[in-house]
Amino acid sequence: MNRSILTQEFEIVTPETRAGKLRSDLQHNSTAAVLVGDDEIEGAVLPRDLLRSRLSDDAQAQTVMGTVPKPDPTAETSEIARVLVESESTVAPLTDEAGVRGIVTRDSLLRAIDTDFGAIGVDSIYTKDPVTVDRKTEMGKVVNLVREHGISRVPVVDGDELVGIATTDDLVEFVVRGTDTATKGDRRGEKRHLVDLPVENVMSRPAETTTPSATVESALETMFEKGYDGLVVADGSSVERPLGVLTKTDVLRAITDAETPDLDVQVVNPEYFREIEWAAITERIEGVTEKYQELDVFDARVTVQKHEESHRGESLMRCEVRLFTDEDRIAGTGEEYGAANAFDAALETLEQNVLELKGKQTDSDRQETVPRKR
Repeated sequence: MNRSILTQEFEIVTPETRAGKLRSDLQHNSTAAVLVGDDEIEGAVLPRDLLRSRLSDDAQAQTVMGTVPKPDPTAETSEIARVLVESESTVAPLTDEAGVRGIVTRDSLLRAIDTDFGAIGVDSIYTKDPVTVDRKTEMGKVVNLVREHGISRVPVVDGDELVGIATTDDLVEFVVRGTDTATKGDRRGEKRHLVDLPVENVMSRPAETTTPSATVESALETMFEKGYDGLVVADGSSVERPLGVLTKTDVLRAITDAETPDLDVQVVNPEYFREIEWAAITERIEGVTEKYQELDVFDARVTVQKHEESHRGESLMRCEVRLFTDEDRIAGTGEEYGAANAFDAALETLEQNVLELKGKQTDSDRQETVPRKR
């Protein structure tokens, strides 16, 4: 693993920590995430997790936190990037016996990955047809849109013209203000209904933009320089119209998609495969399928189940590797102590079953070519 991808921009709190402290850590400190746990990390609180207008300062971290991936600290940078994208998280803690070594963020990965971003056009990776809101839309509706669609920014328009952007940071600040107001009230002792405010009162303006013809390199430079997680993609006309959104996650996804092999492999219960990297699992399966070129495999699924029985600290595991082909489904299963050994046994059985299938097909072909006696 490239140690340069690790940062120390995190705090660790207990599951009982109050939400008021979480807000303070994420707003006022240089903190990308607040990790939650006692003996081990149970989850993390990110800015988006605070987008609840009724979240009390007395709520506990364990009720607010979300799950985060925990990649193997020895994994390659590209593998960690893939895990981050697939989990739809912005951070991943790396832990070992000594505790948390650091966290990986989108920024640290993008700075470390050796990719020629100047050769990638924004038009090839940005998210088109974005969710937009009118500048008079009530803030309560905007917060709900962000939560429902799982997005980090919403372009604000006046007609067709881009006039601003509402980001997760803007919305978290708004929610915090709303919580403070609901607690303290105004000078008349009444609560202000901030959720009814139009988004134009809260949005950032002007919205930072890029164009489809720009390079990803120039877009990333703008993001890093100005501290943004994404840009609005506009048409570049005098009256800018939003065409889409480009985020750092879009860039990471494009990189990992380019490195993903043709064979689509799904792993069920991947946490049991900590000693085997995802790329190695795919490579081993491809090693079987590539021996038989006539077999058109388009999908594979690896399922691991843990039994209660154990031996010398290794649990008895059952592994099934199933191939989905244009003609049939072929599977191999194996039971061994340890997930890696069970996977090896399953692959052996799979290859035997593939051979048997090919043998039957060969016999069938031969029968068809044998001349019939007249």
